[in-house]
Amino acid sequence: MGELIGQVEATSFTIRVLGPLEVTASGRVIPLGGPKPRLLLAALALQPNVVVSADVLVEVLWPESAPRSAAANIRTYVHSLRRRFAEIDPDLGERISSRASGYLLTASPEELDHLAFTALAGEAREALDRADTESALGFLDRADALWRGEVLEGLPHDHSWGATVARLTELRLSVQEQRLRARIDLGRSGEAVAELRGLVTEHPLREELWAQLIVALRAAGRTADAVEAYESAERVLRDELAAEPGARLRELRATLVSETAPAVRAAEFVPVCQLPLDLPDFTGRDDVLREVVGLLRERADSGTPAVVVLSGAPGVGKSAVAVRVAHAVRDDFPDGQLHVDLAGTSSSPRAPMGVLAELLRALGIPDAGLPREPAERSALLRSRLAGRRMCIVLDDAGSAAQVRPLLPGAGACAVLVTSRIRLPGLAGAKPVDVDLLPEDEGARLLEGIVGAERVAAEPESAAAILRQCGHLPLAIRVAGAKLTHRPGWTLRLLADRLRDEHRRLDELRVGDLAVRASVTLSYDLLPMSAATAFRGLGLLGPVQFPAWAVAAVLGRREADDVLDVLVDGHLVELVGSDSAGQPRYRLHDLLRVYAVELAEQSDAAKTRAALRRVLTKYLALALEAARRMPLHFFGMYCDDELPRPEVPADVLPDDAAEWFAAERHTSVAAVSLAASHGFDDLAWQLASALTPYFDLRGHQDDWHSTHTIALEAARRTGSLRAEAIVQRNLGQYLLYQDEYAGSRVAFAESKALFERIGDAQGVAIALTGLATILRIDGEDGLALDHCHEALKLFAEEGDPNGEAVARLGAGAVWMSRGCYAAAKRWFTDALELSAAIGDRHREAHAYKRLGLLFQHQGNLAAAREHVDQAIAIFTDLGDDHCVGYANQNLGELCLHSGDFAHAQLLLVNSLSVHRRNGDRRSEAEVSQLLGELHRALSQPERSRDYSERALAIWRELSSRPPEAVGSGSVAESPHIVSA
Repeated sequence: MGELIGQVEATSFTIRVLGPLEVTASGRVIPLGGPKPRLLLAALALQPNVVVSADVLVEVLWPESAPRSAAANIRTYVHSLRRRFAEIDPDLGERISSRASGYLLTASPEELDHLAFTALAGEAREALDRADTESALGFLDRADALWRGEVLEGLPHDHSWGATVARLTELRLSVQEQRLRARIDLGRSGEAVAELRGLVTEHPLREELWAQLIVALRAAGRTADAVEAYESAERVLRDELAAEPGARLRELRATLVSETAPAVRAAEFVPVCQLPLDLPDFTGRDDVLREVVGLLRERADSGTPAVVVLSGAPGVGKSAVAVRVAHAVRDDFPDGQLHVDLAGTSSSPRAPMGVLAELLRALGIPDAGLPREPAERSALLRSRLAGRRMCIVLDDAGSAAQVRPLLPGAGACAVLVTSRIRLPGLAGAKPVDVDLLPEDEGARLLEGIVGAERVAAEPESAAAILRQCGHLPLAIRVAGAKLTHRPGWTLRLLADRLRDEHRRLDELRVGDLAVRASVTLSYDLLPMSAATAFRGLGLLGPVQFPAWAVAAVLGRREADDVLDVLVDGHLVELVGSDSAGQPRYRLHDLLRVYAVELAEQSDAAKTRAALRRVLTKYLALALEAARRMPLHFFGMYCDDELPRPEVPADVLPDDAAEWFAAERHTSVAAVSLAASHGFDDLAWQLASALTPYFDLRGHQDDWHSTHTIALEAARRTGSLRAEAIVQRNLGQYLLYQDEYAGSRVAFAESKALFERIGDAQGVAIALTGLATILRIDGEDGLALDHCHEALKLFAEEGDPNGEAVARLGAGAVWMSRGCYAAAKRWFTDALELSAAIGDRHREAHAYKRLGLLFQHQGNLAAAREHVDQAIAIFTDLGDDHCVGYANQNLGELCLHSGDFAHAQLLLVNSLSVHRRNGDRRSEAEVSQLLGELHRALSQPERSRDYSERALAIWRELSSRPPEAVGSGSVAESPHIVSA
């Protein structure tokens, strides 16, 4: 990793911000244009692989006052940068992409000098931790060489860059200090002195640099110069800060003049070691061990006490880590190691009074000498520890109050506390979370218990066991112990037995080791509300959930206090933030299985009511988010006759699509959950409410899975309207999948159901979908009749958005007939109507249709102008689905006008979208166009590959390639009119 990152200069594409902004590719510097595009690229480069919002970019580019055309200008700058990148390599044009809320720069760490610099600094730290100074110096030299000046030198800095720039600048100085310290340690003091002279001149108030200069001069035998350097530092600090030199400089001065006094040894004391056995098969945890051992040694060397709290879920291995650390630092704490079990999770946690007596006895205090008052015992313990270097392990603490009286007050002692709960009330303590074992470390632990040969013989079953144990060390140890004591068992047999969640905890028990018993200790400590929430959250399944789900389970408006209890107790895990910036939580799989067990033993009616509250809130939020989507969804996603649940005002972000993105996987699981618990009304409504987002982002698999469940649920409710809505959505999905026969049946069924309940608007929507299928099947006359009938019904129902869709559909039929004048009238009417009612999505479709029409007529300039306008609107709306189709059209226009580089970029992007959406017809069309493109570029092999791919897809679809593709006029996409 370090070798790759260190060679930033050798990569084919690099972006440099550690100095003037510079981009190179294939050894060439890419011209970036004026200051605005450079500022935009700088903002993206400082946050690579993260969407930078349009609002932030506007502030960066126009800090005083932004013009009204700011958004359009940013699109122009992005287009300009992508074009300049693509001129060097077409693939580089994809590095900057648009998103619903902003723009994204995609780059790997070795392509950005500031990321490579940070990584090299980290490599150097690791090398120093393992005392490999020579390697560390190599990393530090390479890191320092990446700097060519100040960060983004020559560009005005936006205030939002301040933290990043300050961090990089501080890290640069730290790297320089470490380089010099490493040179001194390696005996190269002469090299270091000259550079240190320059650095103390540049940073005269940084005491560490003065200290290094003094050390280097002394190591070089220049004691008089070292004394003079100290006096200069003293003078500068007094003049500039009115302060005296710090402890480190005073120490060095004392060393120079031989004023050190011999350390006063503590009274003789016989060391004790109460540590339990260090597990011989202890596996992994290298990062935690390195962090904690380093902290204890650092504090011991500085003569100050260190307190570390290791917290984590039941069975995660906190005690094993504490014992391993205590054994590792025995030589650093020669006065002894103490170990006390505080029994914090038992029914009778130990009181500090009794623990103090135990510790004082271990320190040589007889019972007769023990004070009677807790405060006096605590004071005596602090007095006894002050002059010693001891390590104390306090295992299984139940609270900060239980630990606080047991801590040293001065001296060089270390305390390791383990607890199932976080102890924020323990002032000055270093909190360290002990997490689950990573997959590779879990595998090594299992190998260490059952034998590497046995695991290697059944790798898939071993992986299944680890998954079903949730990589929890206790569970892996139990599983391993079972296999060790049952040599006739195969790993597959245990994996099969663990697969059933209802018996998994029964299986994870051997001797006195049991996962269920371990979790029960934590659960029994919960207050009633937290215990109720824990049981209810288990029913949500293996998903991540938002904070409000806890309140919904409890039937409360807010429950942050309960959630805090569960998180601090490590029964609920904070896994990060979603795309909307809201925290997400989950239950570890084994904790979830335990929670489900408890829920099944609880009041069934209350449990069912809690689950319905959560699902109802998901439905309420999905419906409101669908209503707030930036485009008018052509279809139906709810039954207006049913009451809508209340929507909390503070849960949804401003961008509704962000909420859908954050909740997508959980909401999809919620559809299945609702149906499996008999909440059919919620199941079909939730699936339908998700449809606008699935349509916008092209999540076809989720669309299909939820609506398969929703159709059965709708039928079970007996609601014809419900079934009609779901059938309409299924028809649209099948249309996207090129399953025209199935789509036709679904649209026809939806139309019939809407007719039965007298819903004219629903009939019109279904008719429009049918018209699209009929046009594809060549039944133009009937397709046109359907469009006219739908138009009439939309007009009668007062639905102008529907009218615009019907007009687009009619225009598409006329264009397929070659009647371009008629088609233009319909498309123009649709454009004017869409603009009048503010339906930008339909307006973009109209622009796109007109672009296709002009292309058919050979007017490529007008065609390109109209498709460009469509792409701009689709991009603003965040409709990646439609951008993909528009890119296909624009790519063909560029191909036929000879703009091959731009054509390749657009067509490759479009192909990626079609493949992701499962649109085989459009994938074939674009593959055929790419075949033509590479033929024009004299690349026959690539041309043949694409053409053969296209032909294979056409055969799969039992269709022939449309003559239009590759001959100057694009085939009409069926997917837009009815969506």
